[in-house]
Amino acid sequence: LELKLLADVGLVGFPNVGKSSLISVVSAAKPAIANYHFTTLTPTLGVVRVAEEKSFVMADIPGLIEGASDGAGLGHQFLRHVERCAALVHVLDCAALEADRDPLSDLDVIEAELEKYEVDMSYAGADGDVVPLNQRPRLVALNKVDVPDGRDMAEFVRPELEKRGYRVFEVSAASHEGLRELGFAMAAIVAEARKAVETAPPR
Repeated sequence: LELKLLADVGLVGFPNVGKSSLISVVSAAKPAIANYHFTTLTPTLGVVRVAEEKSFVMADIPGLIEGASDGAGLGHQFLRHVERCAALVHVLDCAALEADRDPLSDLDVIEAELEKYEVDMSYAGADGDVVPLNQRPRLVALNKVDVPDGRDMAEFVRPELEKRGYRVFEVSAASHEGLRELGFAMAAIVAEARKAVETAPPR
C-alpha cells in the first residue's frame, strides 16, 4: 500500500520559498514555518474557500531540489502527493538571498523534475495515458513582493514567464497581496477538472 494525499492544488518549489506561509494564510492549515531549508518535512493540507460554496484542497509539498524525480531529498515521497492535483502552483522566491539562484532558474529545475515524474491518468478518463506532471495546468506565484527587492525581481522576470505561457501572480503571504486573484484562478482550474472527471465515460 502507498499512501497518497488527495489534493486539488499542489504548491511546488524549492525549500524555504514561502509555500508554508502561503497555505497558512489562505487556509486554516498551521504548518511549521521557519527561515531555514526543509522546515516542512511532511505535506500539509488546507481547505481554501474562495466563495460561499466554492472551495478546494491545497497541499503544501515539502521543498523539491534537483534530482527530486530520482528520489533526491525524498523527492519521490513528496511528488507522489501531487499526482492527482488538478493544478500545480510554482512558488518562486523573489527575495532569495542565495547568489546562485533566481526565480527563473528555480522554475527550470522544478519543471525538469516534473517532466521526469510520470503519472497514470486513467482515473481521469484519459484511457490509461501515462503523462509527466509538467502536463498539468501550472500557475506561477512570484512570492515576497512585499519586500522592495522582491517587487523589483518580480517585475523583472514576469515578462519572460508570461512569454513562456504561464499565468503569473505577484503575491505576498505577509501583506496578502495577490492571494485573492490567485485563489480564484486555482478554483477555476479545479472546477474545470472536476467537470471533466464527472463527464468522462465510464471505464
